[in-house]
Amino acid sequence: MVGALLGERVNRAKVAVVSSGIGVEHDGDLPFVVEALRAYDMDAEIAIWDDGAVAWERFDLAVIRSAWDYVLRPGEFLAWAEATARVTRLWNPAPVVRWNSDKRYLVELARHGVPVVPTRVVEPGQECGAADFAAAGGVVVKPTVSGGARDTARYEPGRDADALRHARMLLGEGRAVIVQPYLRRVEEGERALIFFSGEFSHAILKGPVLTEAGVIDNSRDAHPGVTQYRPAEAEIRTARAALAAVPGGDALLFARVDLALDDAGNPVVMEVELIEPNLFLQSDPRAARRFAECVGAQRTGSSSISMVPLG
Repeated sequence: MVGALLGERVNRAKVAVVSSGIGVEHDGDLPFVVEALRAYDMDAEIAIWDDGAVAWERFDLAVIRSAWDYVLRPGEFLAWAEATARVTRLWNPAPVVRWNSDKRYLVELARHGVPVVPTRVVEPGQECGAADFAAAGGVVVKPTVSGGARDTARYEPGRDADALRHARMLLGEGRAVIVQPYLRRVEEGERALIFFSGEFSHAILKGPVLTEAGVIDNSRDAHPGVTQYRPAEAEIRTARAALAAVPGGDALLFARVDLALDDAGNPVVMEVELIEPNLFLQSDPRAARRFAECVGAQRTGSSSISMVPLG
């Protein structure tokens, strides 16, 4: 009997829940993830992605959760993802992580017919002037590699020179820049739709982040005023269309699609988060269990996921 129990213990999947120093400190989902995975009979352990002492090969799976400082060292993080994927099973997969690490993917999604916030990329060395930052409702300026609205600001109409100054600061650091029109209806709330193994799980509504025009504030709350949300069918269709256009999207363990409404009230994609998104597990009491079930299925190679139906 004891031998059988020990055998079961040895055969339990060892799962690295990948975080960072800032993630361990601030990721409210982290304890829910670990608890749910352990309840699903997996040995779950928080591991810091840039901790050189971690032997990633001893894990059956490595699931990226809150490696939130990767945007400060994207090259190092991408190298870690590729190296880790060679010794264990990494989710989301390393090619998806690389593709999603640069917001140029929005341009690619638009080419595939996905409704996205109109997005223009300005590359370092490319000539641009104030007229390139003019839009009737104002513009948003951000680096192509960013998280939590870092180094991002919006500018009111007529403040084209300020937007240009922001862009030139980023370009001078060798960083590519995204310019987008500011969608006024984002003030009605941003929608975040969460999917596990391709199936819709739950959604939240949160307040706008860029509340003060012309201000770069890297300490702002990236998720203000989170509440539960039941998305409209059009919003679910738009999110699914975005995920269907992701290269290797059929291998996604988790995904979050952030939407806003355009001036006509149609949902458009703001971002597709496939690396380390907050999954807002606390907003739905069944979400952590759904997530753990999908992790377990990835370990066994099962294609049958019995998601708990929405109520």
